[in-house]
Amino acid sequence: MLEPFTLPFMQRGLIEVLLLATAAGLLGTWIVLRGLAFHAHAVGTATFPGLVLADGLGFAASLGALGAALVFTGGVAVARSRSGDDHGPAIALVLVACLAGGVILASDVFHSAANVDSLLFGSLLLIDTGDLVLAGIAAALALLATLTLGRRWLAEGFDPQAAPALGLRSRLPTAALLVLVAFTAVAALAAVGALLATALLVVPAVTTRLVFDRLTSWQVATVALAAVEGIAGLLLSYWTDAPPGATIAVVSGGVFAAVGLLRVLRGHRATAAAAAAVGAAGLLGCGSNSADAGRLQVVATTPVAADFARQVGGDAVQVTQILHPNSDPHAYEPRPSDVRHTADAQVVLESGLDLDHWIDEVVDQSGADPDVVDLSASLPARRGDDPHWWHDPDNARAAVTAIATAFAAARPDERATFAANAAAYRGELDTLEAETRACLDAVPADARKLVTDHDALGYFAQHYGIDVVGAVIPSQSTQAQASAGEVADLVKTIRAQGVKAVFPESSVNPDLAKTIARETGAQVGEELYADTLGPEGSSGATYVQAERHNADALVRGFTGGARGCGEDG
Repeated sequence: MLEPFTLPFMQRGLIEVLLLATAAGLLGTWIVLRGLAFHAHAVGTATFPGLVLADGLGFAASLGALGAALVFTGGVAVARSRSGDDHGPAIALVLVACLAGGVILASDVFHSAANVDSLLFGSLLLIDTGDLVLAGIAAALALLATLTLGRRWLAEGFDPQAAPALGLRSRLPTAALLVLVAFTAVAALAAVGALLATALLVVPAVTTRLVFDRLTSWQVATVALAAVEGIAGLLLSYWTDAPPGATIAVVSGGVFAAVGLLRVLRGHRATAAAAAAVGAAGLLGCGSNSADAGRLQVVATTPVAADFARQVGGDAVQVTQILHPNSDPHAYEPRPSDVRHTADAQVVLESGLDLDHWIDEVVDQSGADPDVVDLSASLPARRGDDPHWWHDPDNARAAVTAIATAFAAARPDERATFAANAAAYRGELDTLEAETRACLDAVPADARKLVTDHDALGYFAQHYGIDVVGAVIPSQSTQAQASAGEVADLVKTIRAQGVKAVFPESSVNPDLAKTIARETGAQVGEELYADTLGPEGSSGATYVQAERHNADALVRGFTGGARGCGEDG
């Protein structure tokens, strides 16, 4: 059962969980006692604009999150002073302002929130030394504040109206508690994320409150339960390959439900307390990870890179593909299996240009030293920072060559095989390019007007002479969001230029694209494979199939269905 903790990333995750359990367990009792559960949840969520700002300007995410959390805390204090003792409306008001500010920053200022996702949802797989230091500081501060300010917090929590009569008029202890809650919520970002901080800060304390009445025993039990739930969630995520933050939250909620149900049915504190610990630990599963030692072990981040690797490697390689078909690489959160497979790999293929930026952390956490090949490093055709380079056939051929070189370096005795496979596949790509160009050239140039879900087919359009009129999401990342003004401008442009079809994408919600098509009278084109490939058996299961499908779908859209690129086109 403890075998996973021999891995470096699991060891760091374990330390992080124990430190956060100390901080969140102690503060959680004060949060529940003082009625600050909504505040504790909201302060974690309110870090969103700080995360976006840090990502956009390139400084530490923890600093941005802490700044946003402190601004939120101060805003709530000001709003509460004007609205009276009921701080619920004040929290809701300031939280809405923070979230709205974050959305505007992500969509209209920086046009991408892709790098924020791991902090919104957390990942114990990517813990680094800085995260451990932050969690350690939070634990130390929570313990020190409990020892020095605990009596004040206790008095104000049990009888806030009588506290001033007892000489407890200063607001500094309460302010210190709120600042500590904000700091601990920020420290928890790496583990469970902004949206799930409640799983550490509130739920364990609420659970143990069903069992314990005395403060000291309640606090000790809360720290212990938070630690057990964190460890159980970490192990469960390892065996089931689920996101750790969400898994910890599920374990935490499940234990609360179990304790509450047992308390109602039986009323025995000892039974309920035992159920809390056993229930958390009992949520563990088992699993195994095996690799074919006879073949070259390769990890590829995207379906396109994995397909190239299979074409070049053939039976001599075993390719582990991280991203599933039709999944969005911009929003991916690494899973435990990704780190395990990377630990066994000799070669790691990354698409590059920040599309799969998370793979660098995965490699670091694996404790291995594979040959990491950035397929975007030597592109013959480059469009700034656009990461969708494979839609240009010149780039695809260059990537195939780079993969063959990397495989030959790892297995020199298979060099001839890799070279022959790469040459044969480049021949396929030559044929694909000739067919695509011939089909598209048959469409008048002024009819080749492209509108897609987001700006992902720029390379394809540039290579084959297609006019990109606009995109529903005006960004190269799907994590941006179109404003009302941008949508209105796009609608006007589509009407003015007589665009015949709006094309949704396989990895993006198509609803807005369909709405824009209805507004303009354009057709809804067939789904395109822009960020990814499709599942096995689909029209986009391989790179060659996906590009053929895209060309056929585009021509049918450009011509109102009059022709296509298939056999019946």
